[in-house]
Amino acid sequence: MINILDLNLVELKQWMKSNGESEFRAKQVSDWIYKDIWKFENMNNIPQTVKEKLQDNFYIGVPELISEHTSKLNDTRKYLFALNDGNLIECVVMKYKHGNSICISTQVGCRMGCKFCASTIGGMIRNLTSGEMLSQIMKSQQLIGERISNVVLMGSGEPFDNFENVMKFLEVVNSENGLNIGQRHITISTCGIVPKIKEFADFQLQTTLAISLHAATDEIRMVSMPIANKYSIAEIIDACKYYINKTNRRVTFEYALVKDLNDSKRDAEKLSVLLNDMLCHVNLIPINEIEENELKRSPNDSVNEFKRVLESNNIQTTIRREMGLDINAACGQLRRSHIKGNNVNEGV
Repeated sequence: MINILDLNLVELKQWMKSNGESEFRAKQVSDWIYKDIWKFENMNNIPQTVKEKLQDNFYIGVPELISEHTSKLNDTRKYLFALNDGNLIECVVMKYKHGNSICISTQVGCRMGCKFCASTIGGMIRNLTSGEMLSQIMKSQQLIGERISNVVLMGSGEPFDNFENVMKFLEVVNSENGLNIGQRHITISTCGIVPKIKEFADFQLQTTLAISLHAATDEIRMVSMPIANKYSIAEIIDACKYYINKTNRRVTFEYALVKDLNDSKRDAEKLSVLLNDMLCHVNLIPINEIEENELKRSPNDSVNEFKRVLESNNIQTTIRREMGLDINAACGQLRRSHIKGNNVNEGV
């Protein structure tokens, strides 16, 4: 059985034609799905014979809600979903005045091994398909009863380690026949897989690129990010400049501040030199502490001083607004706590 959400409209039209049905049936089925009708038998204008063919070949892979956590600190909700095969994923919905944003997962687990991220604990189970990424948005919209207008691929998993599925997801989520979310309202984050940054640049999309940098030197980066052993910061910066030249869009550098590791005034000065004259923006992130390692979040004074140094060197800088601290909203925390609490095996 195939998850019908993994097919774009062209592919569904081709399937209809090859199965003796009119191509326009594909658009009818697609319209029903994006109206939250997730059972073929409830699609009123589809002939019974077509419904039977669809039921014999496809399922509509919208995940099952396992748990929902709503922050008491701000309007943030975290969902733990079960996929069709039983694997668990999570996403976070953040409500702002300008609209609803969602942070989705791209893999079950992650193999990048970043020490400050709970989603890497236990490694990667498998990639998510484009339809499984899409379904996180669809299910979340149904749960909140409102449209989601901004998407961030910054949940569990490394998007560029699942490049083909992510690119197909970007196509469908942006399509007027899909969720019709504009490219400029989508952000994709990577820990720095250099060849894929350049390949992504060649598509010349208007999607925002975010780089999880977290250090100004390779030596410090290697402490918490194994990917630093394969790609140097110099290589990442070169790839980012290639992206900027191709797209004329600025790059966001994510910088998770860890007490006594990368949060000193000297670190900020080195980062300022590294990013000098680049079309970029720095997003400072006080880390969410996890029990599996010893990394501690930077004090507020250190975070503010780091920001001051960057801004004094003409680098646009923000401190990420912390959302859902009381509901384990950081990547992988909810899935991890559920697995431990229920004594579930990692590879469900």
